[in-house]
Amino acid sequence: MSLPPFRAADRATSHHRRSLLTALAGGWAGAVMAQGNASPPAAPPASAPGPTAPAPGTGQPLPAQPVPTPGIELRELSLLRRDGWMSLDFAVRINLSRAVDDALQRGVPVYFVAQATLTRYRWYWRDDRVARAQRTWRLAWQPLTASWRVSQMGGLQQAYATQAEALAAISRAVEWRLVEADKVDPEERHTLTFSYRLDTEQLPRPMQIGIGGQPDWALGVERSVRLE
Repeated sequence: MSLPPFRAADRATSHHRRSLLTALAGGWAGAVMAQGNASPPAAPPASAPGPTAPAPGTGQPLPAQPVPTPGIELRELSLLRRDGWMSLDFAVRINLSRAVDDALQRGVPVYFVAQATLTRYRWYWRDDRVARAQRTWRLAWQPLTASWRVSQMGGLQQAYATQAEALAAISRAVEWRLVEADKVDPEERHTLTFSYRLDTEQLPRPMQIGIGGQPDWALGVERSVRLE
């Protein structure tokens, strides 16, 4: 079988096909080269880091602690019969003001007084006082020994390493004998009045004049309890 004659139109068609293939091949190669030379796509912008909790031990500052309000708070008060006596137990919390603490640091001793009074009710007259007792403590800073000294009037003296320990020593009493039990009739009504205060009358006279009426030195608490 003979081949069809070669015509100019066929040559033109063949040339057109070669041109098209060459163009396609060149375009494919150019696309490959473009992809090879193109920079990698930019990463999306990172979001701003949020707040992180401080790691333990990194020295981050702690929240500020509230400063105790200066004053004296009564935390415990009870009157019980023990071994033939009416004995008093009490406990207070002492928060010194800045003025009192500054005076102590300068070597000025201060005095604290606890007083308990037991009265019997009388409907026809004012109440009858059955017993009264008082204790006084002297608190002072000793710069030579760098210690705090507590002296109970008429009692012993003791030194403490810190002010907190010294205040704890004078802030409570256990089995403080108030009156003989047989002098208190359990069938009658009695009232116990207790007070604990900073005694400014025992300060040096010039200081008494200077601090008159100042609330920083008016530290004390008083409570009355009816005993049925």
